[in-house]
Amino acid sequence: MVVEDDDRIGRLLESGLRTGGYDILRQRTGRGAIAEAAGQPIDLILLDLGLPDLDGVAVCRELRLLQPSTVIVMLTARRNAMDVVAGLESGADDYLTKPFRLVELQARIRAHLRRNTTPATGEGDDPISVGDLRIEPAARRVYVGDVEVPLRSKEFELLFRLASDAGTALRRETLMGDVWDENWFGSTKTLDVHVAAVRRKLEAASAASARPVPTITTLRGHGYRLERQ
Repeated sequence: MVVEDDDRIGRLLESGLRTGGYDILRQRTGRGAIAEAAGQPIDLILLDLGLPDLDGVAVCRELRLLQPSTVIVMLTARRNAMDVVAGLESGADDYLTKPFRLVELQARIRAHLRRNTTPATGEGDDPISVGDLRIEPAARRVYVGDVEVPLRSKEFELLFRLASDAGTALRRETLMGDVWDENWFGSTKTLDVHVAAVRRKLEAASAASARPVPTITTLRGHGYRLERQ
């Protein structure tokens, strides 16, 4: 689904994506997008944040509730980093800043849809424990002590990837390739926002359980490392 009120941009997106073989729904308002998402399953949503009737971040939050497993990619003319972070934290999986190239958007869509149908972990994976942190891949559940950590899909896969090599420094490119897609095209800012979200949720579970959690250390110019307790 394309949610874009600008007819020129909307027509370009519809034409380009249909040429790529996608079936497209188009909505021009936030309310229209919410109504559409409430009535049928949708694989991916391109969401313009500058909508005429509702704030795009609020629309994103509502769409995420209606379509928990749908890929949401924000399209925004806002260049302020905090606006992008707010959008990603409201439930979006990725973002593109206008103006963008159609080839980049198409590459992102292919990457997201490939990864959405072949998640980074499988049902045969054994549980992983790092101190009081326990990850159960088969059930896609995470616990700190007896307290469950409510992670979204990409947050779960990111933490699982870090925990699989706890104590090892993992490059940004490695994490993006393993969790998002090996052919990822463009900014990796989404990685930083997902790491921040995982940290907050682990800290909340740690406080609730009175159990310590391993730290995710930022390695500037390199990537991240999940510390062993």
